[in-house]
Amino acid sequence: MPLLAGQSPADQGEPGTARRPRVGHIDFLNCLPLFWGLARTGHLFDFDLRRESPERLSDALVAGELDIGPISVMEYLRNAEDLVVLPDIAVGADGSVMSCLLLSQLPLEELDGKPLACTTTSRTSVRLAELLLSDSIGVRPEYFSCPPDLPTMMAGAPAAVVIGDAALRASLLDAGTFGYEIHDLGQMWREWTGLPFVFAVFAARRSFLEAKPELVHEVHEGFLASRKLFLDEIDEVCAKAARWEAFDAQTLKGYYLSALDFSLGERQLAGIREFASRVGGVEAGFSPDVRIHLLETGHAA
Repeated sequence: MPLLAGQSPADQGEPGTARRPRVGHIDFLNCLPLFWGLARTGHLFDFDLRRESPERLSDALVAGELDIGPISVMEYLRNAEDLVVLPDIAVGADGSVMSCLLLSQLPLEELDGKPLACTTTSRTSVRLAELLLSDSIGVRPEYFSCPPDLPTMMAGAPAAVVIGDAALRASLLDAGTFGYEIHDLGQMWREWTGLPFVFAVFAARRSFLEAKPELVHEVHEGFLASRKLFLDEIDEVCAKAARWEAFDAQTLKGYYLSALDFSLGERQLAGIREFASRVGGVEAGFSPDVRIHLLETGHAA
């Protein structure tokens, strides 16, 4: 069978066999609610699930090693023609996000020309920090990549961009220890633009959608059902998670209900378009007015 346009050999599977859709899952606390719901609803049995950091999942989806999964907004925008976004589900914030931070031992206005350590686990958060510092604050630090270990990052620079569980620990547990200022990237964006910020969308490869549309819709429905069940059972989720994490159940509940936004509606799409208009261009690898292709469903996006 010939490959569809934009399809990799791995998209097809073995002839005459059925395979589960290969689905990505961010291995951070911020996506634990979706994993919980997938297991509880039984959808997890229908997925070939791959748990990785955001940048590895983004690369896997673009390369055709995954059929559906979360992808950082920067990588989605660069590959928008090959991907279709699942509506109503994303990872973002409409204000403070708590797990995407700019930490600094200096006032932000004094960072011009200074080294700034950037996490290797999220290209979108790093690009957002660069945009905020250059266009909102008016400074241009010297950025360098660094593994996401906070003491190492802060030892080599007066400022750092950290995300995920490391950022949560920094904001909730370590702020007094290291003596840095904490600047929440979601809150900075909200104050600057008045819009939510979406860090990752969930998308399907266009070739997989064309070959297996019913599976894409099943996975989408699984994500939505997972989110609903998580909200229904949030106290149990947080109590169980707190057994193995550094945060108590109430802290986790506040994070999930007040900081994270798992929706993707008109305001969130406006936030993505605003970000694209500010960072898009030849160097970014996508147009400032890049078109966002949404999966057609009965849900309002």
